[in-house]
Amino acid sequence: AVVDAKADGQAAVYGVNTGFGNFAETRIDQQDLAALQLNLLRSHAAGVDTPLPVRAVRAAMALRANVLAKGYSGIRVDTLDALLAMLNCGVHPRVPSRGSVGASGDLAPLAHLALVLVGEGAVLGGKTLAEAGLTPVTLEAKEGLALINGTQVSTAVLALALAGAERLSRAADITAAMSIDALMGSWHPFESRIHQPRPFAGQAASADNLLRLLADSALNAAHLDCGRVQDAYSMRCAPQVHGAAREALSWIRHIVEIEMNAATDNPMVFAGPAADAAAGDIVSGGNFHGAPLALAADLLVMAVAQLATISERRSERLVNPALSGLPAFLTRHGGLQSGLMIAQVTAAALTSEIKTLSHPASVDTIPTSANKEDHVSMSMHGALKAERALQLATHVLAVEMLCACQAIDLRAPLESSPPLMRAHQIVRQRVSTLVEDRPPAADLDAIAEMIRAGQLEYATGIVVN
Repeated sequence: AVVDAKADGQAAVYGVNTGFGNFAETRIDQQDLAALQLNLLRSHAAGVDTPLPVRAVRAAMALRANVLAKGYSGIRVDTLDALLAMLNCGVHPRVPSRGSVGASGDLAPLAHLALVLVGEGAVLGGKTLAEAGLTPVTLEAKEGLALINGTQVSTAVLALALAGAERLSRAADITAAMSIDALMGSWHPFESRIHQPRPFAGQAASADNLLRLLADSALNAAHLDCGRVQDAYSMRCAPQVHGAAREALSWIRHIVEIEMNAATDNPMVFAGPAADAAAGDIVSGGNFHGAPLALAADLLVMAVAQLATISERRSERLVNPALSGLPAFLTRHGGLQSGLMIAQVTAAALTSEIKTLSHPASVDTIPTSANKEDHVSMSMHGALKAERALQLATHVLAVEMLCACQAIDLRAPLESSPPLMRAHQIVRQRVSTLVEDRPPAADLDAIAEMIRAGQLEYATGIVVN
């Protein structure tokens, strides 16, 4: 009602009876207001490159519906219901992954999403609007802008990456514990009395995980009286490094949860008294700016990089006979066979790529729309980097798990702790002990899949914080 009242009035209202971006000063005739919204979707659907996966598209659809339901967007309930019907019926727009600078929100990807709602655009396999028995929406004043002005695609991609990174941080404690035990490391650095004077919650949680994962290990008991004074940092400082990543992820979750439930439209519609729609207001602002998300995405990459770099160092220790006391590259037939030599090389390659991804996206800005939009966030770029870094880091941890399981086998008949042997057993259900050389690629993919699914933490039989 507020939008209709303003559209019928004489005052210029951005996005209702004006053009967009640098065309904000151009007035649009009353009879062209609906065409203005459809033209907006068509012109802004300029994304390129590979499409986002279905889960990211569905997340973006749900998040955009949540924003519209806040009541600040000036959209009809029927249009919101149509978007929800698309989601519920499995109509998934094809949304190219590149084309957003994160201000004014994710215009290009959301335009691709919204085009399907009006009967245009393309879908990702599955059902079209017609096949789902749904009717295209005919847009009214401001509705096109309400559908695309916000950070929901950046938020969706980052939220999914965050969930994966949280699982990765738990898996990192498990892979570290198994490596430490296989390397005859000490559990004393994980005692609570060490961590209480430095009360970072993430550090304490990681130390507690390691302590419980290593409890009752026959391997550990076998070397209690050895002459080693201190373990290497990649073993001894695992709680400090893993914990720092946990602290970062906790802050990122705080940011993402706020953004998921925020009104990020522009302009924002404020309703007046029910009996007087004209008393409402439409105000331009900048809630579409993705700066909070961009900073969070950059930090997520850095947190994941910490988990990957320390994991790769433990993998190197496992395959290096001078550091592990085990057969070189974890094969009993070195020379004739290369064992897990190149698996560690893969971990090094992936870790290097993650480090380059750690260059922040949030510090970059390129003015757009004839300098009207002269500072942008690059939140989408940051979120996509975070997603990529997570994929790579998952395989880095898979390398460590592959090496650690092989090292445990080579320590037989001594066994690790009951929780770690359960994790070892579930890996061995899909990845057999390396007796003769074979391509490790499939093994790494299998373990990475287990990490993503949370199977390692489930297998330990204890709560991994």
